[in-house]
Amino acid sequence: MNLDWQVCSRARLSRDARFDGKFFIGVRGSRVYCRSICPAPTAKEKNCRYFATAAAAAEAGYRPCLRCRPEASPGTPAWLGTSNTVSRALRLIGESGLDDGGVEVLAERLGVGARHLRRLFLQHLGATPSAVAHTRRLHFAKKLIDETSLPMSHVAQASGFGCVRRFNAAISKTYHRTPTQIRRLAHQKTTLPGNQYLFRLRFRPPYQWENMLAFLAARATPGVEEVTLGRYRRTISLHGRDGYFEASLDEKGEALSVHIQFDDSRALFLIIERIRRMFDLSADWQSIAARLRADPALAGRIENVPGLRVPGCWNGFELATRAILGQQITVKGATALAGQIVRAFGRPFSAAGNLTHLFHSPEVLAEAKLTSVGLTNARAETIRDLARAVCDGRISFEGIAESDAFLARLREIPGIGQWTAQYVAMRALGEPDAFPSGDLGLLRALNLQSVLELERRSEAWRPWRAYAAMYLWTSTGEHNAHRLRTGSHRSM
Repeated sequence: MNLDWQVCSRARLSRDARFDGKFFIGVRGSRVYCRSICPAPTAKEKNCRYFATAAAAAEAGYRPCLRCRPEASPGTPAWLGTSNTVSRALRLIGESGLDDGGVEVLAERLGVGARHLRRLFLQHLGATPSAVAHTRRLHFAKKLIDETSLPMSHVAQASGFGCVRRFNAAISKTYHRTPTQIRRLAHQKTTLPGNQYLFRLRFRPPYQWENMLAFLAARATPGVEEVTLGRYRRTISLHGRDGYFEASLDEKGEALSVHIQFDDSRALFLIIERIRRMFDLSADWQSIAARLRADPALAGRIENVPGLRVPGCWNGFELATRAILGQQITVKGATALAGQIVRAFGRPFSAAGNLTHLFHSPEVLAEAKLTSVGLTNARAETIRDLARAVCDGRISFEGIAESDAFLARLREIPGIGQWTAQYVAMRALGEPDAFPSGDLGLLRALNLQSVLELERRSEAWRPWRAYAAMYLWTSTGEHNAHRLRTGSHRSM
């Protein structure tokens, strides 16, 4: 990835938060790398190097700055300017690192050779896949040291180091301090119970938290999710353990404050990654807006509501089930149906007030009599077919290496059409260019008469059509109240 050093220099000198995480600054004298907003005295330009990623800075021999904490940045929007292969690889590394077989297995899943994948990473990110995964582990370990009271043995496990010895060696080599010394520097002010954690997850401003909550509130499954008093809460289940999390905007409006209750600290990396994707925290809104503003129909909307994000989801199967429930009925009606299904088939949960259930598993829905809670025969069969496909491995919402192939398999299920597949791509896969072109709300917003017209119009919005859809839905109120699509009829 080529960086414009003049742009980087101006962003560094102005400490512009909009560039936070988009590049990192290596300072030759101190041999540390910093974020663009680092409060340290400004280094001379001749002593600075610019890197596209933290991993690239680490590979060049720089260590993370202890003042600006690169591990706390909003995240590098690595899909900007990268190949599809690199973008998919980064998503897989975010889900499991390289724990399931290393670079060779990762490359095989992506359909390329390991050497070619390394070349692509060096070209676009300035670091190999192994270096990217290692830097992510280090950054997460540092975050756990700074923001939790976990014993160091648990920090080592949660950040994927496997053993305390390797963890201690990596931290000491990188930060020139032991983990215990780093924790003393953090000056933690609050102590939480052993299974509770509090994190600050940063984003690039602006960020429309109220709009995010409005979208999620309309679709919050009763008992599983709750939006109240500016907070989003939901139950979660991973690897046989149950818990919940709560997210709200922090006092400075610069990050989400996330409270997690979960018994297994080893799952924290995956939980945080999912939450970041769910709230679209790594998006580079300035780049997205620059593209969409070229369309006069979107320019005014962007000016009125800067910083709109695409809401993701906690669980892909849950999102797909909700999308099927929403076919041909209002959002309110689909939410009511989801609540009835949860009460009838969900697993009880009693640790968090109004959060009373965990969303049902595919194994439960594969044989559930869904017509007993008000679903039509056709809709019930579609959900059961989806659940069976997940149970027998034909469809997996985890570790998706090729989204087009995944969506093609999803559309093979009778009753799942192009709208549903694209909606799943938007919210479950985080595909920034996904676009449900058969949507009535989008047609109404632009006063267009046909899907073909809308598809032609949307070509100019690539690769950010999912964000354009959010702006069009938000401006008309379609995402809260009305029917959203014409398609998704059941195939007979």
